[in-house]
Amino acid sequence: MPTTAEARSSEETISLFKQYVIPNYTRTPISLVRGEGSYVWDAEGNRYLDLFPGWGCDIIGYTPPRLVRAIQEQAARLIHVPNTWHIEGQGEFAEFLCTRGFGKAFFCNSGAEANEAAFKLARLATSEKKYKIISFEKSFHGRTMAAVTATAQPKYHQGIQPLMPGFRYAPLGDLDAVRELVDDETCAVIIEPVQGEGGINVPADGFLQGLREICDEAGALLIFDEVQTGMGRLGTWFGYQHFGVQPDIMTLAKGLAGGVPCGALIATDAVAPSLRPGMHASTFGGNPLAMAAGLATGRTIEEDGLLDNCREMSDRFRAHLEPLVDELPIVRELRTCGLMIGLELTIPSKEIVAKCFERGLIINGTQDVVVRLLPALNVTAEQVDEGCEILTTALREAAEQV
Repeated sequence: MPTTAEARSSEETISLFKQYVIPNYTRTPISLVRGEGSYVWDAEGNRYLDLFPGWGCDIIGYTPPRLVRAIQEQAARLIHVPNTWHIEGQGEFAEFLCTRGFGKAFFCNSGAEANEAAFKLARLATSEKKYKIISFEKSFHGRTMAAVTATAQPKYHQGIQPLMPGFRYAPLGDLDAVRELVDDETCAVIIEPVQGEGGINVPADGFLQGLREICDEAGALLIFDEVQTGMGRLGTWFGYQHFGVQPDIMTLAKGLAGGVPCGALIATDAVAPSLRPGMHASTFGGNPLAMAAGLATGRTIEEDGLLDNCREMSDRFRAHLEPLVDELPIVRELRTCGLMIGLELTIPSKEIVAKCFERGLIINGTQDVVVRLLPALNVTAEQVDEGCEILTTALREAAEQV
């Protein structure tokens, strides 16, 4: 058996998984063992350009120096204490987020947990008779029971019915449908400012503003699920700032702490007090290690000018990929918002993902026909060019075979 100083081969690691790990994921048959920036290496020493690092969690790339130092230093001082104490780093990270956003923060460990807290807070902050929540088709809000019920995609509901009561679904972009669903029992509307897993779906101008008006008229709360759009992904600290619409509650995770498990709920000063002592908690939420990682991530984004880089690299991706819509009949549409990039095809996206992987590029396919990229905010121009060249070659080859 290899020692801790020796790397297992991918085959050896896969063997361990077959024996001891529940096979609830479809896994690529390699083991990744090291990363730096936007590159990652497998156990056999092969290097890959990763334009979908950690499914968006590694928002400042692999092993960023400030993050590594912060984790090392914090681990040597204090890893975990319960939330019955005042945790210095938690106060500091809350200040960092709220002074760049709004309100007050509650910390947990994931996006699903943050959304569960948001659903509870929405009920507590409205009235006892209000319990219904409206979400949108092709949304994704997590895998826990309330979060997966809010996820308006039937494929995620198979085999786990009955779902949680009170959730209603509207087509994205249809304000009239939302108005028809709202009644005096509606406590909230939840939406991703840009749908990620749903295929990088950007709302039409005025849609989010319309939701704000509907919620205000109905006495309901507007919740933005910013698990993917937060922490600079759209070129602003938070997605609501990009669209100019203020939610009552915002949920964060994925890139929040640069790959360390961390989630957060941000609520306005008017709404936050409804989450009273004893009403909600998270054992590991806001622990010193995650808070140090979150602060280091935020400071890296700020001090390295990564919001500007996000916008610049977004334009560079678009310049590479937009011409393909006219050039290749298999490319139906390009959708981008910051460094959320979706290329809708007329063929299965998994074919393109596989072709790119063979050439050393990691990307993602979603909704069967959408190629999805969530690059790190510090991706370089050279890496954008490299990745787009590989992707373009794969698309052209596929087009010739159709």
